[in-house]
Formats: sequence, structure tokens, C-alpha cells
Amino acid sequence: MASVQKNVFIFLGPELGKKQDALDSAEKKFKGAEKFNFYANETPAGTIADTLQNMNLFNEKRIVIVKNAEFIKKKDEMEILSSCVKNMEESAALVFISDENKLASGLEDALMKAGVPKTNKQVFYELFEREKNEWVRQFFKNEGYEIDRDGISVILELVENNTSALRQECSRLIGFLPKDRPVNPKDIDRWISHNREESAFTLFSRIASGDMTKSLESMSVMLMSKESSQSIFAGLAWSFRKLGDYIALSEESGNPDSFELKKIGILSPMQKDNYAAAAKRYTAEDAEKCLALTAEYSILMRSQAAALENILMDKYIISIFKSASNNHQLI
Repeated sequence: MASVQKNVFIFLGPELGKKQDALDSAEKKFKGAEKFNFYANETPAGTIADTLQNMNLFNEKRIVIVKNAEFIKKKDEMEILSSCVKNMEESAALVFISDENKLASGLEDALMKAGVPKTNKQVFYELFEREKNEWVRQFFKNEGYEIDRDGISVILELVENNTSALRQECSRLIGFLPKDRPVNPKDIDRWISHNREESAFTLFSRIASGDMTKSLESMSVMLMSKESSQSIFAGLAWSFRKLGDYIALSEESGNPDSFELKKIGILSPMQKDNYAAAAKRYTAEDAEKCLALTAEYSILMRSQAAALENILMDKYIISIFKSASNNHQLI
């Protein structure tokens, strides 16, 4: 039983980088194993169990990774998986992955009763602000670059709040940036907008410009690449809250200067352009409505309706565009 206990892991939380490191560490223990990746919202529990139990004649070692494990909620699925865990062989490993902070309580209880120790469950929370700043500074230092505080702030504003996305974006910047002086916001803004994949923030940029077609395309690309709907909602919620701050500041001071914008966390020219464009289409009330819609659809995506992910996310985008008081720019 002790050997079986070590081979079942539960890795949770929104901090993708550290979670990936933990998964890599688990995989190293099963070096050379046949690896299977499943998504709990797409794959029946019986298929996962069969994969764990059926040995390959040419390779007895196997590791099964179950992503989006928060979708395992049915009693019969929990029973299948817990029974499978009880009878797992030493040559097999099972890893449950979720961006949520917990699995369905029934599943966690069933796994613990099946012999999985609590120490095999880890929750990776988002980094604190000071941790993110230090992470970026240290990354560039290790690569031989110096970056100023505003440069770090711009990266953190433009990139999702996890070290996986930060590592990916910062790695892309290396080679384009100057080494003879500290990297500043203009350097970051110049290159990051031309060298990044779709994210919640590029999606917001398309929403801000009033381009519904490209917004729907952006959402589709992210979903096809298995981007978590919850991380998309988190990024857009953050952007709409920032839009509310920008509108309030604009109403107070007319045309806010760089110093005033810096106080609300808007540093780069690209950010300024995005929020200025969005403010032409959305009022403060509209921004609040968009936040409410984001929360509403986030809850829907955690329910059984999540099986209709693509349809729901398209409806969400259309609702966001309909929320704009000034829809004359809508494409």
C-alpha cells in the first residue's frame, strides 16, 4: 500500500508554473513510462481506470494525467476511480490536475479513503505582488539583463498571473531587448505586443477596439489550445475593473496624464490606447455590467452547462459587445 500511496497525486490551484514543476517532478519518478493525458470533462472515468489497469506488454510503467479534474462530480465516477486507486500497481501513477483550489469533496474523500495521503495533495496559489516582482527581476538578471520597476510593472500588467505565462512571455522577449541599459516600459510594449500568443489581455484589446469578429476568433484560439475558461474570465474581470478605474479618472481629470495613469497601474502606451479605446465604447455602468456578466458566465462554466463551452463563451463575448452603450464601432 505504501508504494501505491506515493503514486497518486493531486495538484490544484491557479499558479500554473509551480504546478507544472510539480507535475514534471512526478513524471521524472516515472521516467520512460508510457504517458496518457485525459480531460475529465471529455473522458469517462471508466476509460481512465482501464488505462491505469491495462498493462502494455512492452512497457509496464505508465502515468495517467487527468486535467480539469474538478469536473469529476458523479458518484459512480468517484467510485470507479477510488476503486481503481485501491488496486493500482506499483508501475502505475495517477495525477489529478485542476486550476481550482479543490476537487469535489466526495472525490477527495474517496481518494483519501483509498489510500492517498493528504501530503500528496498540493494547492498552488497565485503569487503575492512582491513575489511576482521579484520573479520577473530575477528572471532577467539570470539572463544578463537589468529591468526597471516600471518595466516589471508593465510585464505584470500584460501577462496572466502565473509563472508559466510569465516564463513564456519573458523568454520571448530575450534577444529583442537592450543589454546596455535597464529595460523600460517602451521596450516591453514594443516587443511583447508583436510576440505573444492569444490571452485574456489580447482578447480585451480586441474588445476595446470594437472588433467582435477578431474577439470571437481570439476566444476560439484560446479554447482550442485548452486555455482554462476560468483564467480567461479572471483576466477579463481584471481588465474591466481597470477600465472602471480609467473611466473614473478620466471623468475626474478630463485627459489624465502619464503620472495619473501610473497611479492606477496603467503604464505602457499599448495599455493607454486600449483603455482609451474601450472608454469610447463603454461607460462606467457598462464596465460594471461586463464584470457582472463575467461572474455570471464563470459560474455557468463551473456547472453542467460547461459541456457547451464553445457556445457559452461565444454568447459571453456577444453579451459583452451588446453591453457597450456606444456600439457604432462594433464590427
